[in-house]
Amino acid sequence: CSAGGRAVLRVIDNERRMAHCQKIGDHLISRLKALADKHDIIGDVRGQGLMLGVEMVKDRTSKAPAKAETAAVMEAMKDMGVLIGKGGFHGNVFRIKPPMCFHQEDA
Repeated sequence: CSAGGRAVLRVIDNERRMAHCQKIGDHLISRLKALADKHDIIGDVRGQGLMLGVEMVKDRTSKAPAKAETAAVMEAMKDMGVLIGKGGFHGNVFRIKPPMCFHQEDA
């Protein structure tokens, strides 16, 4: 068991997966923030590395949660074959956690 764990950590270290995840995450955040500039329903984009969150709001000033809209977008994404998580106190935050092998072309 611990030999397997050490082997995984060795691969992560040797392939510089942490730096890779930071680079791809930064790229994703910049792309998501560009979408937020175009769409008022995106109230916030946040995260670190490949663990990202996109908060959906009805109004950016009041930050009223866009629960129904979040659910509708999730269903549409599921229909397109994209599985994404949902979180936040009101269930209006998309949790984006792609795998470590995710590349910039995938983003």
